[in-house]
Amino acid sequence: MAVDYTVIVVYLAGMLAMGWWGMRRAKSKSEFLVAGRRLGPAMYSGTMAAIVLGGASTIGGVGLGYRYGLSGAWMVFTIGLGLLALSVFFSARIARLKVYTVSEMLDLRYGGRAGVISGVVMWAYTLMLAVTSTIAYATIFDVLFDMNRTLAIVLGGSIVVAYSTLGGMWSITLTDMVQFVVKTIGVLLLLLPIAVVKAGGFAEMKAKLPTGYFDPLGIGGETIFTYVLIYTFGMLIGQDIWQRVFTARSDTTARWGGTVAGTYCLAYAVAGAVIGTAAKVLYPDLASADDAFATIVKDELPMGVRGLVLAAALAAVMSTSSGALIACATVANNDIWSRLRGVVRPDGEAHDEVKGNRAFILLMGVAVIGTAIALNNVVEALTVAYNLLVGGLLVPILGGLLWRRGTAQGALASVVVGGVAVITLMATHGILANEPVYYGLLSSLAAYVAVSLLTKPTDEAVLAVWRERLAGRNPQDPERASEPVPTGQ
Repeated sequence: MAVDYTVIVVYLAGMLAMGWWGMRRAKSKSEFLVAGRRLGPAMYSGTMAAIVLGGASTIGGVGLGYRYGLSGAWMVFTIGLGLLALSVFFSARIARLKVYTVSEMLDLRYGGRAGVISGVVMWAYTLMLAVTSTIAYATIFDVLFDMNRTLAIVLGGSIVVAYSTLGGMWSITLTDMVQFVVKTIGVLLLLLPIAVVKAGGFAEMKAKLPTGYFDPLGIGGETIFTYVLIYTFGMLIGQDIWQRVFTARSDTTARWGGTVAGTYCLAYAVAGAVIGTAAKVLYPDLASADDAFATIVKDELPMGVRGLVLAAALAAVMSTSSGALIACATVANNDIWSRLRGVVRPDGEAHDEVKGNRAFILLMGVAVIGTAIALNNVVEALTVAYNLLVGGLLVPILGGLLWRRGTAQGALASVVVGGVAVITLMATHGILANEPVYYGLLSSLAAYVAVSLLTKPTDEAVLAVWRERLAGRNPQDPERASEPVPTGQ
């Protein structure tokens, strides 16, 4: 596997080199956290597709295909649907707000009293998302080098932390573009056709597998509904996704670039399910469905191609990991620590915002690696993350965008009631149960509507500022004082 090793080492070295290059570009807070809000359609589409299609979408998507056949595509398919919905209905307005975090949007909409608690919930979500991606390094490096689990997590995690800390969003954008290309070539153009051919073609696959493997709804209606609640809605409100929306140079870029990325996700979902179905024909008795990706790559691909496809899996993990890491650090610094700092530091005290955000990425990176070493179950960690996100934050965020009568008190009640309901039901029914997200979301909605109607409407001055920002007008911000006012939605 010398050629395969060479491909992987060159790829990893390239990631670090791009981190060094990005460090030279990131001279301001805007450059470091949102790439100066200057990404055009091509880079925006590629990086957005890269961040949402991580290790769970690649290794896990193939595993679902191995277990359920073509209907195993639904998990990744609902991610694509969520990205399409975000891009078509909300991304233009989100991009025009020109904030850095979801909690800043909540403060802007409700009058500055909803951001702290929501920041804690969003921080927990992004931390667990980064942890799940980091755990996946153990699987990939085990296939590559037969490496100890802890060492694999430290190695993979350290590379991501290094290039993310150096250049922030510029480094992550550059590496994500490379990772998008590598994933496209490795998974869609190489692994997919090779897997189908090795399995004897679709006719042979249908002859050898039960008919349920080719039923589009074979995975079950309740499972599909749960995927929609968790992943489709999760795509609408996650800090890691919004932070990429903030990088778009215009609302048109955010809308159409995101639509392209969402369509790509739908194709990627089908490809993963087909690869997993082919793996079921070739290896019907694997101990774990999640081993299907690594097994088919290791045993069926020729030298060199194998290295490229494993690099594609590594790219999938790294893109999600780096995106979640910078989102986690941004929330920790801007939504939590900066508020505490505002209490203990004199007003106007100078500080280096780039240096501070860089330090938080390093700090959160160490926390992510340590947590990943301590945890074993990727699915449970990811479920906790999305349950908290959807159950606690979906209603106040979408309510703020869609319902004028929503109030700060209603938003806070929604976050607290939904979050407590999710945590309580995960403790009583189990982390992987469907009830936490179902009833957490319903209780969050009930609390939001009831408390908003029982409290005084949001001050008209706050709503006036909100409408100005939604229209793309904020003359007090020097970052965009010279920019033309966007038109359209």
